[in-house]
Amino acid sequence: MNSTLIREMSGALEKYFDLMYDCDVANFDQVFARTSQLHGFRDGQMNCWPAAQYKEVLAGRTSPKAHGAPRESQVMMLDFSSPTQALAKVRVRIGDMVFVDYLSYHKIDGQWLVTSKAYHREA
Repeated sequence: MNSTLIREMSGALEKYFDLMYDCDVANFDQVFARTSQLHGFRDGQMNCWPAAQYKEVLAGRTSPKAHGAPRESQVMMLDFSSPTQALAKVRVRIGDMVFVDYLSYHKIDGQWLVTSKAYHREA
């Protein structure tokens, strides 16, 4: 695996973890592609949010950082299918909740962006 790709993806994942922790939506467009979608179960029902809706959710959330919550994040798996497509499996704490996310990334105009997020809240 190319060390440049790993370094670039490490930076992209750090931006993702920063956004999940500080909820600073000024950085949203450096993490998520405008066409991205998020899928996951809430209250037993499958939900699908377009990027714009998720951005609103984050904007309305009191961040874990503001609560003084511990920051916990972990890259569990990283796989490149090409120099412009990758999949990351991450675990991240948001307040009292822990999520396992599958993040599909594409390199768009030289920037790694999440184009799809599938999330699972751990019990």
